[in-house]
Amino acid sequence: MASLHETVSHIGPLSAAAMEAARARQDQLTKPQGSLGRLEDLSVQVAGITGNPRPVIRHKAVIVAAGDHGVAAEGVSAYPQEVTAQMVYNFLRGGAAINVLARHGGARVVVVDAGVAADLEPHPALKIRKIGYGTGNIARGPAMSREQAVQALETGIALVEEERAQGLDLVAPGDMGIANTTPAAAIAAAVTGLPPAAVTGRGTGVNDEGLARKIAVVEQALRVNQPDPRDGVDLLAKVGGFEIGVIAGIILGAATHRIPVVLDGFICTAGALIAAALAPAATAYCIAGHNSVEAGHRAMLEHLGLRPLLDLNMRLGEGTGAVLAMGLVEAACKVLNEMATFAEAGVSERAG
Repeated sequence: MASLHETVSHIGPLSAAAMEAARARQDQLTKPQGSLGRLEDLSVQVAGITGNPRPVIRHKAVIVAAGDHGVAAEGVSAYPQEVTAQMVYNFLRGGAAINVLARHGGARVVVVDAGVAADLEPHPALKIRKIGYGTGNIARGPAMSREQAVQALETGIALVEEERAQGLDLVAPGDMGIANTTPAAAIAAAVTGLPPAAVTGRGTGVNDEGLARKIAVVEQALRVNQPDPRDGVDLLAKVGGFEIGVIAGIILGAATHRIPVVLDGFICTAGALIAAALAPAATAYCIAGHNSVEAGHRAMLEHLGLRPLLDLNMRLGEGTGAVLAMGLVEAACKVLNEMATFAEAGVSERAG
């Protein structure tokens, strides 16, 4: 298994040659130049990520990492902590939104226990990679040790290695974890410098009183832990989550193997902020699937310099927005590959 240090050291820039070739082909396809808008740009980005001027997407996967959070004890979620484990079983039965949308989009679902606060029953479709039985309460102290943070990141890297063996051309990290919008908000505030009130939302649907309590908890977590936003491991250890660390590791692992990553919402983008702190070059391998209605998500994307493909008022997590956006990434690559050029089609080009 590749170490965190090895993985980060292997993440380089996108292939300029592949992007140049993809753009040149786009400009020769039977359409006015630029008329397919962001689909054209997407295909060029994927060419640069893969190093292939005509990339093909065959194998898509969403890796859903689940973990619990000690900060749930502060009353920051509308749902009890047991729901995390219950939803993992729902994923395994194929009954959750991510299962439905992944089936629709032709992506396989990989379910990972990164740190659920219960012993889950073995299941052939469940990867048990438990780093701990839920994190510490970030309102009172760090989420985890620095060693556990590295373990979470390296778990995500290893998951990409495992999935590559089955074929992996496009990956989306997903999340499940009651109370995980609280650490995600803490990460967002620490990295962007925005006040917690600007990046903390209602999560599972807390009322006004619950939102005020949640903002206060995020403020307290930052005050108690003083995370260093320039040190991704410190940021994760102080105010993160086991599943957030795994997500960051998935992004790093995908980037080192030149696999495009489609980001989901608030939690996954918190993972992307940690990945970017560890390896700024990794952000170029990310595609923002959608804009969550969760407060702070747009600020996170702007900090990363990413524009979301979709805006559907979604805030579920699980990777749902990302798997919907995967279809657009695949379509962009198909346009680049399957459309005829003017010369191939015998169509006259623009006169001037």
